[in-house]
Amino acid sequence: MTDRSEIPWPTVKRLSLYLREAERRIEAGATTVSSRQLGEANDIAGTQVRKDLGHFGQIGKSGIGYQATNLVMTLRRILGLNRSWRAVVVGVGNIGRAILGYPQFSQRGFHVIAAFDQNQAVVGEKIGGVEVHGMEALIDFIENEDIHLGLLAVPSEVSQQVAELLVEAGIKGILNFAPNRLLVPVGVVSVDLSRSLEMLAFQVSSGLTGEPPLGD
Repeated sequence: MTDRSEIPWPTVKRLSLYLREAERRIEAGATTVSSRQLGEANDIAGTQVRKDLGHFGQIGKSGIGYQATNLVMTLRRILGLNRSWRAVVVGVGNIGRAILGYPQFSQRGFHVIAAFDQNQAVVGEKIGGVEVHGMEALIDFIENEDIHLGLLAVPSEVSQQVAELLVEAGIKGILNFAPNRLLVPVGVVSVDLSRSLEMLAFQVSSGLTGEPPLGD
């Protein structure tokens, strides 16, 4: 089995597509799924599917395919989705409120535990069942509540400062909704939504296929 750190990013991104298709087929009553089916659903060659999954050992059987439930469990483990990820939202403007009102996060294992904002008028409010705290409580809360991820929905002029607070508190992954790139230390992953959208626009305008790269 290939070391996880050696897996190419394009392969990692395709794994999430295979996971969604396998889950869809389970919901439809299927017990097995083939590389051809996984590929056809995502416009990917079956040989590429087998190559991608081959990084992780012998998952399927020739002539039979993959046991669907086992494949889902394996892919969720590989992608780190077999655990609960605790997250906070920083900034409860329009974007922050939309994040807090989105139910699909928890269904995928991402649980927003709290929100934070510098506007005292919203402190104490509950949005989507999540309480809003003042920024002065951010570091202590993250350290005490074992928070893994930070969803940053603050104005660009303060995003770097807030990101540094998240890193100081021990956050290892940041999803940045502000239109600027964050500078984070080695060991911290920052995904910039704005840059991902720019890559998407480039690919569409250029007639390119596939998913745009994420992260820095």
